[in-house]
Amino acid sequence: MTCDRRFALWQAGMALGCLWLVGTSSVSCAWLGGKGKPGWVDGASLEYPSAQYLIGVGQADNRANASDQAYAAVARIFKAEVAAQAKDWESYLVVENRGSSNTERRLTLDNVTKVSTDKVLENVRIMDAWYDSHKGLHYVLAVMNRPQAEASLMERMSALDRTVEEDVTESRQTTDKLAKIRNLRRAARNLVLREAYNADLRVIRPSGQGTAAVYRVNELSNELEQFLATNLVVAVQVSGDHAEPIQRALMEGLIREGLHVTTKTASGEGMSPELLVRGTVRLFPIEVHDPQFKYVRWCSDFDVVEMAAQRVVGAVARGGKEGHLTEREATAKTLRVIQQEFSSDVAKAIAAHIYGEAALPASAAMPAGCPREESSARPAR
Repeated sequence: MTCDRRFALWQAGMALGCLWLVGTSSVSCAWLGGKGKPGWVDGASLEYPSAQYLIGVGQADNRANASDQAYAAVARIFKAEVAAQAKDWESYLVVENRGSSNTERRLTLDNVTKVSTDKVLENVRIMDAWYDSHKGLHYVLAVMNRPQAEASLMERMSALDRTVEEDVTESRQTTDKLAKIRNLRRAARNLVLREAYNADLRVIRPSGQGTAAVYRVNELSNELEQFLATNLVVAVQVSGDHAEPIQRALMEGLIREGLHVTTKTASGEGMSPELLVRGTVRLFPIEVHDPQFKYVRWCSDFDVVEMAAQRVVGAVARGGKEGHLTEREATAKTLRVIQQEFSSDVAKAIAAHIYGEAALPASAAMPAGCPREESSARPAR
């Protein structure tokens, strides 16, 4: 048998093998080296035209990492568009993290972006792969079918539109202040997610056009902010050790959460408080077998009371210990930690209850932050 005939038979065998692989897998034979470099490696593909598909190409020294890079390439397209729309959500982010740092607002936006992009990437498939034997690199092609992804997004956006409409309607009809706040808050959150999907839709559609919502994020955020400022007052009362700075820290934290706070529990010239946050904080030195440091423990017990019914609707308990070279320094450090925790964690927990995002534990079921057996311990100075 001549060399030319043997080579022809080898080519025929490879072709049959490729036909079998294509019939049983979505990956072409290009990665076997049976073809030259596919066009999609350089970002262009006749098989997947840009009018109907979004593509992402990944490269790495192994197939798995190249696949991850291909998914990431598609994800970056969407993240860039969502980030470009962030200015439209600034009013929501301000209400969400009033007085907070830009880093915290960035985290809020990143979370929305992740939720949105994760949903979009459900429509991405690995469609081809190629191995460059000269460079020792694997190339992988990720593909998104635009019409299929658009249909999936439109379904999600329609569901969110219905939910937002129901919440807004309920918020404007109810006479219950907390119910109004919770409905508006939920509507604003869902609308932000809906707008993130709409940013994704602009990427998916070749026209670059989205589908506008009935409501705007800033409109609902402003409505919620105005209602909070004129209709809901939260009274704060702190007793115990270092009560004044701790009370001030808690009030500042609640203000950052968008709430109107006061120290007065009775009606005066202003509005009567709807809720009362009341509790006590204690600091006391504890004996720890440490020759170099002195330790101070702190504990707190707080109730959230509905003023009209004089009913406890939730409770918060926090505690901990801090150490330093002297008892005085340990006490100062402990006070700083308490102020930080009350201005952040405790305020967020109370605000989340008011906004209907997370319920506080019932008072009866809440473990005491200040154990009874230590009630006779001397307070820290």
